[in-house]
Amino acid sequence: MIFLWAFLIGGLFCVVGQLMFDVLKLTPAHTMSTLVVVGALMDALGWYDPLVEFAGAGASVPITSFGNALVHGALTELQRDGWIGVVTGIFDVTSAGISSAIIFSFFAAVLVKPKG
Repeated sequence: MIFLWAFLIGGLFCVVGQLMFDVLKLTPAHTMSTLVVVGALMDALGWYDPLVEFAGAGASVPITSFGNALVHGALTELQRDGWIGVVTGIFDVTSAGISSAIIFSFFAAVLVKPKG
């Protein structure tokens, strides 16, 4: 049953993003930024963690989870270290994903020759 909910919830995020493209005529950058902010707001309201527990990868894989990670890390570090934790918590939680994206992008650029 968890696979069904992951598929439906993840698909719902995708449908919302596609509607933002088609109906609202937003650019990919505006759509991505909006979905990150939605994930951040959902975490600030305490809604994202229950959604991840319910839908698993359907909620933890889409771009909204990046906003969730930013706010979650900032709030956790705020409680532990005070106001400086707002800044350090953002980097602490998201650093592995961002570092991986940079490293894999570098290797892709080195190993793959563009056509043209």
